[in-house]
Amino acid sequence: MPPNIVVKLLRDNGFNKVKLFEADPGALRALGKSGIQVMVGIPNDLLATMASTVTNAELWVQQNVSQYISKYGTDIRYVAVGNEPFLKTYKDRFVRSTYPALQNVQAALVKAGLGRQVKVTVPLNADVYESGDGLPSSGDFRSDIKTLMVSIVRFLADSVSPITFNIYPFLSLNADPNFPREYAFFPDSGGGGGRGAKPVVDGSISYTNVFDANFDTLVSALEKNGFDANKVEIIVGEVGWPTDGDVNANTALAQRFNQGLLNRIVQGQGTPRRKTAPEVYIFSLVDEDVKSIDPGKFERHWGIFSYDGAVKYPLSLGNGRQLVPAKGVRYQAREWCVLSPQAAGNGATWTSSADYACQLADCTSLGPGSSCAGLDSAANASYAFNMYFQKMDHRRGSCVFNNLGVVTKIDPSSGSCRFPIEIDTSRHETLRPRKNSGGGEGKWRTVATAAMVVVWAVFN
Repeated sequence: MPPNIVVKLLRDNGFNKVKLFEADPGALRALGKSGIQVMVGIPNDLLATMASTVTNAELWVQQNVSQYISKYGTDIRYVAVGNEPFLKTYKDRFVRSTYPALQNVQAALVKAGLGRQVKVTVPLNADVYESGDGLPSSGDFRSDIKTLMVSIVRFLADSVSPITFNIYPFLSLNADPNFPREYAFFPDSGGGGGRGAKPVVDGSISYTNVFDANFDTLVSALEKNGFDANKVEIIVGEVGWPTDGDVNANTALAQRFNQGLLNRIVQGQGTPRRKTAPEVYIFSLVDEDVKSIDPGKFERHWGIFSYDGAVKYPLSLGNGRQLVPAKGVRYQAREWCVLSPQAAGNGATWTSSADYACQLADCTSLGPGSSCAGLDSAANASYAFNMYFQKMDHRRGSCVFNNLGVVTKIDPSSGSCRFPIEIDTSRHETLRPRKNSGGGEGKWRTVATAAMVVVWAVFN
């Protein structure tokens, strides 16, 4: 979607904060004088550059922070230095560069006169802390990075800057076939959310959901290392639930989880060990069709909105407000590319053509347990053909497939399986796609790969 429509979508829904994975010029300009506070990210592959000299950090701050504040009135409040740089799957690639990069960026902000206005942080995965017996009260920082974590938390606290952690109950459920399903949801979040979960008893505290338990494991880790968790500003940088690409990823479960999450945000609810509610960024705003699917096909379907800003499922935002869709989105012509009836009826082989289409377009909705899993082989081919046709913006020759494809004006969508029509990019200024950031494409947590740059929002 174009940046101006994304910003209007945020404002229409009362989202007052957003994170950009990278400093996209179009997004930063559109956010100028919008009333939306911005967290802008530095990708992991720039950490070594930021760490090498403070001059590099000063140049980045000038180009990506100072000029947008002064020239466009963009309300940049945070710079996120890296994204989950201590994931075990990175094999220590960013361990040496993250802290000095953080120090240099902070020094650059101070030199630019922005030290009070713009704070630094490092978004970290919840795997940087752990509990030996599974109880939150036993939480501590991971032994291999404990000294580094204490240094970073102390530096951020001394700089009056927040610490940021990403928590994913969906991934907890998805990774462990024995994980208690109800424990992934909040109590009273609809559909019996949390009420069927066997509590995890930790001393005088009974935990009924994994979000609270995970967050309080962090609280314990902070306290064990000499920090007062009630005086440290904590941001939950990513939390959400996907709607497709896995048996546990659908609109019903996403609505259940995110409504429970929004209820907590509206009520200002904290956790048993920390009553102060953290600032929460919901992941994500829209789906991302070029995101790495190494962790799973669900990675392209975290949005509370579809790729075009359409509402996926109802969410109550408090005060009687509901989610509203994006306005002003322009589409390609109402045409779809499907397997021709002649090819489908004469036994022609279309597997190789469908495979080719899916190599270049997003076919993650075809996987087991996904929204289009019930299609027969011919409809599978039609879905693949159409996704390629839409990705190619209906260009001539993009619905040939060895004469197996045909353009139709009849919507082939069926049941839960939606055959989309692409946004007409020639009639919009669009956000540019993100390249993969960080290391290891085989990692089991995704970082900053995004088709849409504006992907995290906070409700107020």
